[in-house]
Amino acid sequence: MATDVQNPADKDWWRGAVIYQIYPRSFQDSNDDGIGDLEGITARLEHVASLGADAIWISPFFTSPMKDFGYDVSNYCDIDPIFGKIEDFDSLITEAHRLNIKVIIDLVLSHTSDQHPWFAESRSSRDNARADWYVWADPKADGTPPNNWMSIFGGSSWQWDSRRLQYYLHNFLTSQPDLNFHCPAVQDALLDVTRFWLEKGVDGFRLDTINFYVHDKDLHDNPPLEISRRNASIAPSVNPYNHQEHLYDKNRPENLEFLKRFRKVLDEFPAITSVGEVGDAQRGLEIVGEYTSGDDKVQMCYAFEFLAADPLTPARVRNVLERFERYAPDGWACWAFSNHDVMRHITRWSLGVEDRDAHGKLLIGLLLSLRGSVCMYQGEELGLEEAELAFEDLRDPYGIQFWPDFKGRDGCRTPMVWTNATSIGGFSNVKPWLPVPAAHLERAVSVENADPHSVLNHYRAFIAFRKRHPAFAKGDITFHTADDHVLAFSRTFGNEIVLAVLNMTESEAHANLPDGVWEALEGHGFTAERQDNSVKLPAWGAYFARRA
Repeated sequence: MATDVQNPADKDWWRGAVIYQIYPRSFQDSNDDGIGDLEGITARLEHVASLGADAIWISPFFTSPMKDFGYDVSNYCDIDPIFGKIEDFDSLITEAHRLNIKVIIDLVLSHTSDQHPWFAESRSSRDNARADWYVWADPKADGTPPNNWMSIFGGSSWQWDSRRLQYYLHNFLTSQPDLNFHCPAVQDALLDVTRFWLEKGVDGFRLDTINFYVHDKDLHDNPPLEISRRNASIAPSVNPYNHQEHLYDKNRPENLEFLKRFRKVLDEFPAITSVGEVGDAQRGLEIVGEYTSGDDKVQMCYAFEFLAADPLTPARVRNVLERFERYAPDGWACWAFSNHDVMRHITRWSLGVEDRDAHGKLLIGLLLSLRGSVCMYQGEELGLEEAELAFEDLRDPYGIQFWPDFKGRDGCRTPMVWTNATSIGGFSNVKPWLPVPAAHLERAVSVENADPHSVLNHYRAFIAFRKRHPAFAKGDITFHTADDHVLAFSRTFGNEIVLAVLNMTESEAHANLPDGVWEALEGHGFTAERQDNSVKLPAWGAYFARRA
């Protein structure tokens, strides 16, 4: 596909883009089966456009037995019937592009469903055409698994198969066998899948578990991880997965060669992007740097630094951004505070905060001011909190496995609330697959649309403000202050230098301005009192200015 010479595509559109994540099961149900679908997404794209988002990222909608709700693919090149038909996806692409919204889809390449025809053939014998398409290994002499690798979902990552009399690797559920990236035919097949969706008109891919693709061919044991280095950013603390340093089951250097092959396919098409999910609790930012360096791998990655429960302080924000700059001086990050896998950030960070709306507004002001692109998760623009669900309402196998110490991911996956006129928020006309919390109805789109001071209208105003100042999207970042209360930094792009001063506490704060003449900017939705060369900030307040 050639670029139109008369109207060349902007290959750099993704740098600083605001990407709105849609979890299709929970966005909008169009056919009254209680599950969201592609037609529902298309019907609600005007909402995304009203935010000013540049792109949507749609979580998986491929054919799947739904053991992990679409992250267990049984056919990469078709739509699961619960989400619609391939023609519905074509219509979605057309409408999104009419609204100037790019479309990014979620590719799950590290593993498939055990119901994928590839796996059915692979497990049938040791000498079939796809015998080596998955990671198979003989047991130890005593019949136990070949090594000590652990699954993210708990227990060994090896499952015995009575047909081949071997173990197969699964980094996630036992029904999600890992593909063998050491097999060239596997890589070729996955690149063909990539081309299929590019030819459908997608503008990019979110790559699930990008650092899990390649395993150590010799199956070395992972070493233990010292207690002092363990954290729960990737797996909950109740999961023994945190007891290992994952040197051999993921993060392998050979992964870079596949990413280069993947990038070459993207570059066959105009203005395509990719963002990888890096799941690693110790080396996340370092891996992001490796995967986004140069221009021959993926364009963006995100790690879990801002998706973890650790308190968000000025010092922490500065530390994360400066570490990324060290690891990836020519790389690019995509930051997010919430997604479909973690507790909503308002609940993680606002417990005990008296004015949660003010805090939520400050958090989006921060996120949209950092150097990098941004992913927003559906419902965060309403200030939605994590839903508290009863055990009998759970659908997530992860939560069911570790309940009640870890409640899984259902609490952030409840249906989007469009109106408070019905008990299920206008998501459907029947009982939805997950319940709609009554408290969410008070924050429905219809309610917040009518309130000029709502979190939703603040999101719209700040995204528009960001777009008026390219330095926020593409500029370099320089930190000035990161004390117990205030975070201050400037962004520089071309001749524009903009300043952000944020009070990250619920007490009034004062901050000195950097040297120079600063002209206050308007239209961002925050108030502050300028006092000569300093500024007084109310609780959760912010000040933005441009160097004269």
